Amino acid sequence: MTPPSYGYTPRRTRRPTHFVLLILAALIATSGVSAQPAQQPQQPQQPQQPQQPQQPQRPPDPTIAAADRGRILGSENAKLWMLIVSDFQCPFCKEWHDATWSAIRSEYVDTGKLRVAYVNFPLGMHPNARPAAIEAMCASAQGKFWPVADALFRTQVRWKDLPAPRAFFDGIAASARLDASARQACLAGTAIQSLIDADQVRMSRAATTSTPTFFIGGSRLEGAHPIAQFRRVIDAELAGRRP
Repeated sequence: MTPPSYGYTPRRTRRPTHFVLLILAALIATSGVSAQPAQQPQQPQQPQQPQQPQQPQRPPDPTIAAADRGRILGSENAKLWMLIVSDFQCPFCKEWHDATWSAIRSEYVDTGKLRVAYVNFPLGMHPNARPAAIEAMCASAQGKFWPVADALFRTQVRWKDLPAPRAFFDGIAASARLDASARQACLAGTAIQSLIDADQVRMSRAATTSTPTFFIGGSRLEGAHPIAQFRRVIDAELAGRRP
């Protein structure tokens, strides 16, 4: 179990920029093209055999593709990416969201400087974190991730200890005007669960153990830092300087 100290003792480290780019590349659903094998030494030419018809590639799941796109915010021309690795039931994630997120969004995202992606990392100590993540990603499949994410954090104290939060989440979905039948089909399926599983695997491989964690260009922040710290890191990354 992860100790809750990260909310009080945030840390800042650096990671290579290419590491973050690899995570970003994995976020967007693709057709699953495999890597090419290494080139082999030339062999004597053999008579050509008739080519076998290639099997068509399986298209990406449309729910996963839509949900993946929906959790990304900001201009495609933004110079810098930030990954928000978070848990909807985490009190420190709510603290950061309530105190810092709106300033980052208005100062950097809305102005075209920063592009943001939300990555799910529901912690085992939070039993309602995964159901909340599924709700948010099903909303993302309908293009409503960010308003539903805002609502989940805003109302966290009301649903975090519920033995069955679905009825409460129904109200959030209704307020966001989600298509009810599409939402029910999404919640009943397994596509979104597999997407959240993939998020957790990627972040575990990135040595993420706590929330919130942020990857900003080549920098990594852990904990609910105040806006001043984010400004320092983002401005430095935009300027190509080490924070």
